Amino acid sequence: MSKRKSILFTGKDQVQVVDEEKLPSPAAGEIHVRTTRTLISTGTESIVLGRKFSPGTHYDNWVKYPFRPGYSHVGVVGAVGEGVNEFRAGDRVATRGSHSSQVIVKAIHAVKIPDRVSDDDAAWTALGKIAQVGVRAAEHRMGDAVVVIGLGLVGQLVVQYVRLMGASEVIAIDPAEKRLAMAKSHGATATLARPVAETLDEVKRITRDRGARIVYDVTGHHAVFPEALKLVADHGRLVLLGDTGTPELQHLTPDVIRRGLTIVGAHDRHAPADPTPGIEWDARRVFELFLNYLARGQMRVSDLVTHRFKPDQAADAYAMLERERERAMGVIFEW
Repeated sequence: MSKRKSILFTGKDQVQVVDEEKLPSPAAGEIHVRTTRTLISTGTESIVLGRKFSPGTHYDNWVKYPFRPGYSHVGVVGAVGEGVNEFRAGDRVATRGSHSSQVIVKAIHAVKIPDRVSDDDAAWTALGKIAQVGVRAAEHRMGDAVVVIGLGLVGQLVVQYVRLMGASEVIAIDPAEKRLAMAKSHGATATLARPVAETLDEVKRITRDRGARIVYDVTGHHAVFPEALKLVADHGRLVLLGDTGTPELQHLTPDVIRRGLTIVGAHDRHAPADPTPGIEWDARRVFELFLNYLARGQMRVSDLVTHRFKPDQAADAYAMLERERERAMGVIFEW
């Protein structure tokens, strides 16, 4: 196996592409994967690269340099370790590998890609899981009025999931017109291109003065939280799916107690990584469901890709995201 190329964050706002020694042969239960595509998780990786988080947060405990970014990875199995029976050399797989030309992962954390799903589309699998965790936490009912605040990568997937869940209204809120156009093409029934603090009257109008039973805050911005609470219907639910780097700045409002609201935190780690007795939806099954939706055309991500880079252009890719965040959506590295 040849040497590998990897993207590293070597410090705040410092991106390097490095050549590393080749990986060893996979151990028992592992697979070696040659990368074809990785997708930048623009929200998380921007927070990590710019150290946009407070001391003492989980980001602060997690981010140590050199840091290996990326967790949305697709490739071809090159070798399998002892005891691995579900994969063989040549299989296309989606994994949680980093931005690297080769990775070794536990076979239990990989999933085969259906023939009808492209490598580009499969690179969204990890984000498909994150969005699905949030949608499950919402406990939807058919006919729900839903608000999605923040139409980045995960917000776009939430729109598609809640459409499949039978929402009667899907109201998308984001200042960026391009993001809203994408959401509209994937099932949003109304789009509001304005700050969330200026949307209450329109949300009330659309929902016949009730508010939305389910509101998703997918922004990760602390200032959105109190405004999002205002949009929730009495006894409704706010799902925090955007992982802020400054949680100490999020504040409750009187809406929570006075109107009986429920606040639910949803995070990637909430779907168990390994199959667990008695738990129906482990991570692999969540991955497989997302890929099946893509294969059947019930969800669509190909038109969400806005930029492509070679790994050697990584510094340019992250610089572009800082300059043009509202214009960029899916940013793919082609290996």
